[in-house]
Amino acid sequence: MFERYSRQMLFSPIGKEGQEKIRSKHVLMIGAGALGSGNAEMLTRAGVGAITIVDRDYVEASNLQRQQLYTEQDVEQKLPKAAAAEKRLKQINSEVTIHSVIGDATPELLAELVQGKDLIIDATDNFETRLAINDISQKYNVPWVYGAIIGSFGMSFTIIPGKTPCLNCLLKSLPMQQGMTCDTVGVISPTVGMVVSLQTAEALKILVEDWEAVRTTFVSFDLWRNQYSSMKMTKAKDESCLSCGNERTYPFLDSDNLTKSTVLCGRDTVQVRPARPLEISLEELANQLTSVGYEVKGNPYLISVETNQERIVIFKDGRALVHGTKDLTAAKTLYNRILG
Repeated sequence: MFERYSRQMLFSPIGKEGQEKIRSKHVLMIGAGALGSGNAEMLTRAGVGAITIVDRDYVEASNLQRQQLYTEQDVEQKLPKAAAAEKRLKQINSEVTIHSVIGDATPELLAELVQGKDLIIDATDNFETRLAINDISQKYNVPWVYGAIIGSFGMSFTIIPGKTPCLNCLLKSLPMQQGMTCDTVGVISPTVGMVVSLQTAEALKILVEDWEAVRTTFVSFDLWRNQYSSMKMTKAKDESCLSCGNERTYPFLDSDNLTKSTVLCGRDTVQVRPARPLEISLEELANQLTSVGYEVKGNPYLISVETNQERIVIFKDGRALVHGTKDLTAAKTLYNRILG
């Protein structure tokens, strides 16, 4: 072990004792895209004991620009990302146990998988899943590291149950833009690398149990515009928060608060409805989608977006009709790609 991890063990905050702790820990990785593949590779090279990777998607050509575990062969074979990640990670470090789960990170699955885990890393592409992760974290007292990327902008925050504000607290004080995803405004790979580094650094601190070193600020940056900020979030903690406050109900684990997907009777169409009504600027969203190659038509009430095989009609309140499919999972995936 010394030879393989020698440089890491020479770093005094880790050392031999820290390396043994890293080797004994199990990380739950939610998502195997850009952030997930980057975090998983770094932790595998660092010698973490085990990683469970959850992802519902498969590898596509557009992933190769920023998702570092995958190859053209994975694209040709249409391999599920979780399976492709497991294959590659085992080639990198056979000492690490890799479990791949091909499926949607529902509250039920998260509750099953969080058992016995030491850390959760967020590598998802939508806030519904993140809020479910947040409630699972609080309910089962497992820390997690939030991360998000879009364009040249990235952000990260470490959430320790009982000590820091949770994501539900943060959303009350931090503006989060709806309708901005990698599919609408793009992303550059340096943004991915920056957030992965922030997340993995926090992960290592938690895995070696160096709690004093864990970052307590919300970090955000824009690499293209040379902007960086680090905000103290202590005052954001809300004792009335239903996720982490004094009277918790864990609302984002309740099926009534999840995005609803329904096949419309007699039509090759799925309706997707967000858990809570949104306020979407149709004009801004149409401009974003047009700029990245989508064919968009609309009126003051809705926009119609043409994809390769389906057509999605989006309304101001976030409700959408996905035409050309009866597959609920596929419809929800397309919805999340466009609206986040």
